[in-house]
Amino acid sequence: MDFFKLLGAGAKFDKNRFKEDIAVFKPPQHTENRSIGVVDTVPKELDFFGDHHNQRHKTADSIPKSQLSGSASQFVRQEDDHAPFKDEEEVAAFLKRHRVNVSGTDVPHPIKSFEMLCKEHKFQPFVLRNLKTFGFKQPTPIQMQSVPVAVHRRDFIANAPTGSGKTLAFLLSILHQVHSEEKSGYRAVVVSPTRELATQIYEHLRNLTTGRKVKVCLMTKANAAAQAQDPAMRQKYDILITTPMRLVHAIQNGEADLSRVRSLVLDEADSLMEKGFLEQVDEILSACTSTNLQISLYSATMPSSVEQMAKTIMKDPIRIIVGTQNAATESIEQNLVFVGQEEGKLIELRNMIATGFKPPCLIFVQSIERAKELFHELVFEGINVEVIHSERTQTQRNKIVQKFRSGELWVLICTELMARGIDFKGINLVINYDFPQSTQSYIHRIGRTGRAGRPGKAITYFTKEDAPYLKTIVNVMRESGCQVPEWMLKLRNPAKKDKKKMKKAPIERDSISTTPKYDAKRQKHKRQIVEQSKAKKLRTQDVSISES
Repeated sequence: MDFFKLLGAGAKFDKNRFKEDIAVFKPPQHTENRSIGVVDTVPKELDFFGDHHNQRHKTADSIPKSQLSGSASQFVRQEDDHAPFKDEEEVAAFLKRHRVNVSGTDVPHPIKSFEMLCKEHKFQPFVLRNLKTFGFKQPTPIQMQSVPVAVHRRDFIANAPTGSGKTLAFLLSILHQVHSEEKSGYRAVVVSPTRELATQIYEHLRNLTTGRKVKVCLMTKANAAAQAQDPAMRQKYDILITTPMRLVHAIQNGEADLSRVRSLVLDEADSLMEKGFLEQVDEILSACTSTNLQISLYSATMPSSVEQMAKTIMKDPIRIIVGTQNAATESIEQNLVFVGQEEGKLIELRNMIATGFKPPCLIFVQSIERAKELFHELVFEGINVEVIHSERTQTQRNKIVQKFRSGELWVLICTELMARGIDFKGINLVINYDFPQSTQSYIHRIGRTGRAGRPGKAITYFTKEDAPYLKTIVNVMRESGCQVPEWMLKLRNPAKKDKKKMKKAPIERDSISTTPKYDAKRQKHKRQIVEQSKAKKLRTQDVSISES
């Protein structure tokens, strides 16, 4: 520094002339640490313009809150997050800021932080401790509103985007209820449409109950058989997590007593309220005979028809919507790619692999047969790829999911089996190889990426056959804030009968396979199915003729 002073002896610096350059070297007008309280980001030796002494004694308290940024501004917000709401106007402003829309009578106030669960709702301290241990710092919008509603034992429908924290929301309320009541068998039941999702919920609950004696039962074939041999075992459990078919089977065989259940959660409720599961859900509801039963429905999509049906089994329900109803997460970049004919999909996919992509990646197809075909095409591309569908055993499916989560697999080809609820950390790309059959299917598929605010990308291939249904996806993209070409916005919406037809059965497509031998085998299999169905139809006609 003495050398620089010697060189510059006698020289004068015009601060007015070079004030823009001086501003570059000036320290920022905020602090990163309130406990130190000193803005001193420029070392004294580099303070050529004499600002070091002037800034040294400025504290955070002397700076307006409007100028605070980064961790300092977060600190100010967190200080206020522990205080209760003053009036209804403050509650309305809070909900609007977090894009939460609530309708219903006598709605409980939301929470600002997890600490408020202990202060206002008497949650056990271990819950807060485990939340911090597993990295949950602040509640998401759906957790802010749904947890207090559940704690007040109100029936409600919760509609929030994929990856927004719905699982943690209903698990927190269940834990509070279990600890506030006497132990007397199952007191809470969580029903999910797939075993993979049920297993994931079970693992989350085990983390939240670390260090506490909370008995959680994941009902599978193995432990269901054990309970059948010793019915007294079921009295040891507090919480039951299962799928509809497994639970109905247990009820019918006297292996599960739901008479003391006071909290019933239907996860992915729109799927459970459809025809495939509706009869099973009715039987589960009939088995829950407690007069104090509370029902809560969670999903990323909730068609109005399903919502109206759900209200018939609920008492004065509250409706909670986060963001735009039936829209995808805004953190997902959505793209539509025209591939011409069916064979264009494979060409487009191989081009992407050749030019490079960032795994992990999920690829969705519309059937098990097509999943197998695509796997045989990609297995020789030099990438780690696997396929998962309902024909695989549970052990195989568990191993594949574990490998995908650990990073051993780069690409996972799957059917709708993996479209709902499954939380894969860090999925970078979702490819809809086959056009989704409904808006709900699309939202859940692409919702495997862009979770918990992370960025993600979704690509949907479409052919000439898919063009009539294109507007359904365009509407979701527009509602989610994506850029959509003007010509797509001018497309017509498909007729209701066409949407029903598409939802009932996917479009008939040409084979993916480029191997003649494999394709011939597929065609033979299809002919066998057609012949079997014809034979079955003839037998039915013969029986009806003989009866007449």
